[in-house]
Amino acid sequence: MFRRLSRWAIALPVALALAGLSGCGSGQPATSSATSASASAGGGAKEVTVFAAASLTGTFTELGKAFEAAHPGTTVKFNFGSSATLAQQIVQGAPADVFAAASPATMKTVTDASSASAPTTFVRNKLEIAVPKDNPAKVDELKDLADSKVKVALCAEQVPCGAAAVKALDAAGLKVKPVTLEQDVKATLTKVELGEVDAALVYKTDVIASAGKVRGLEFPEADKAINDYPIATLAKAPAGDLAKQFVDLVLSQQGKDVLTKAGFEAP
Repeated sequence: MFRRLSRWAIALPVALALAGLSGCGSGQPATSSATSASASAGGGAKEVTVFAAASLTGTFTELGKAFEAAHPGTTVKFNFGSSATLAQQIVQGAPADVFAAASPATMKTVTDASSASAPTTFVRNKLEIAVPKDNPAKVDELKDLADSKVKVALCAEQVPCGAAAVKALDAAGLKVKPVTLEQDVKATLTKVELGEVDAALVYKTDVIASAGKVRGLEFPEADKAINDYPIATLAKAPAGDLAKQFVDLVLSQQGKDVLTKAGFEAP
């Protein structure tokens, strides 16, 4: 028994010494490749959370996939919705890394609370009249929406697409009584797609994204209600480095190509 214990007493320190040599052959502390990769990807963070306006759903989803392909092991998590609602969530402490808003006013809610700084305008968007493909109400121009027989959907005034609609209607000197007010542009467009309304004021990009489910009608007053879209990394971003890299992608030529293809305009 004594001899067996002696052999283990000798063998164990030798094994530990050999293990130490194998881990420190370069003279540096042992570090796994996974840890090194994680550090280079943004301080150990492997997920970046992006809060973005509903009208950016298609384009940002595409850019998110491109970002994940360029950053293996990283996940882009999106929260799409009304910019006004997202801004309030951020101010109230919701964990997020990037905010892309559909108007400077909603971004200002975040910057005024010191939750973000130095936003950059990356695209612009303007309204179109969306009607069902068969256009049963025979809507041709903006003044047709003032007809009480025409069922109209608008975004709520406190959200960017609603504020833009108010500007456009004011510019035309029109009063429209919508049958429904929706909390974001996607919900407003859905009312047209389902045939629940005869027309809606939505962004040009959403008409394009509908892939033929609705028809889009341009109108001159839309030029007086164009929305600028700002983007910023957030002050308390859990994945700060990845957040900056995602914003860089949006601002890059690759990002511009995806956004302009979807109908967005350069700022």
